[in-house]
Amino acid sequence: MKTKMILLDHGSGGLATQELIEQAFLPRFGNPILSEFGDSAVIDLGQGRLAFTTDSYVVDPIFFPGGDIGVLAVNGTINDLSMCGAAPFGLSLGFILEEGLEMAAFERILDSIAAASRSAGVPVVTGDTKVVPRRKADRIFINTSGIGFLRAGLEISAKRARPGDYVILSGTMADHGVAILTQRPGLGFEGGLKSDTSALHGLVMAMLDVLGAKTDALHTLKDPTRGGVATAVNEIAGLAGVGIEIDEAAVNIRPEVVAACDILGIDPFYMANEGKLLAIVDGDVVDSVMGAMRAHPDGRDASVIGRVTDGLAAASRVILKTRIGGSRILGSLAGEPLPRIC
Repeated sequence: MKTKMILLDHGSGGLATQELIEQAFLPRFGNPILSEFGDSAVIDLGQGRLAFTTDSYVVDPIFFPGGDIGVLAVNGTINDLSMCGAAPFGLSLGFILEEGLEMAAFERILDSIAAASRSAGVPVVTGDTKVVPRRKADRIFINTSGIGFLRAGLEISAKRARPGDYVILSGTMADHGVAILTQRPGLGFEGGLKSDTSALHGLVMAMLDVLGAKTDALHTLKDPTRGGVATAVNEIAGLAGVGIEIDEAAVNIRPEVVAACDILGIDPFYMANEGKLLAIVDGDVVDSVMGAMRAHPDGRDASVIGRVTDGLAAASRVILKTRIGGSRILGSLAGEPLPRIC
């Protein structure tokens, strides 16, 4: 009998990760809050609601065009809070350091964290540090947790996507994953490829502000990180019990990203994004939401990329309408994406 073990696939954010959640975590820890499967837990305190999230960062390399593991940790945790509409309040910061990590590299990462925290207006309020022997880690791992507060009456969830809604992507696709991938030894790509890492709470607040009393029309927010846009929309379709149609021609993607993906034989729909969000909104507000997004620096390349369908013919599936007029099923990520991207 083959012994079961943890594989790299289990950390991919794709099908193996979902299997691990369903077979290992939920039977032991399942509760109404966890079972919402949000990027953040939403906790009702009686006098208001708190959003709480945690994430760990193991990116390789730790420095890359457009950022480093430190700024990624700050922005990624802020974004998880933002995907339920929460205004971030504070972050925790936990380090696992390998003996032998260069002090100059560590201080460079600390400087990045401090700058990202100040820029976002979200302070680091607590933390912890552990050092492990050589070869027991890969230079540095970072865990961040975050808390934020939600407006009264605001309900944003993947489960709220419904037929007739529009799907919006806030900018160009696959920038982060491709920027990290092209840093691997022997891949000397040119063209200014860099990570899109950014804190998205300002963009989300602009979207909510333009809606005013109609915030109920913003149904779903999701940042397509591990597993990319394809996996993110599949998660939404599965949780809401709907179908989603994506128009490939409507998806913004940089020419240099397309070129790198073509050369490397990878599908950009499965590459990570660290400064983009997917929004699913009612058709009555799509124009106003798009206007607010394009007026914000983090949403200037936003586009409507698809529609939510009733899913009767393809329940909980995503269909990609290709540039050449055909269509194909766009499934969740199967396998481990290379390289480690968050």
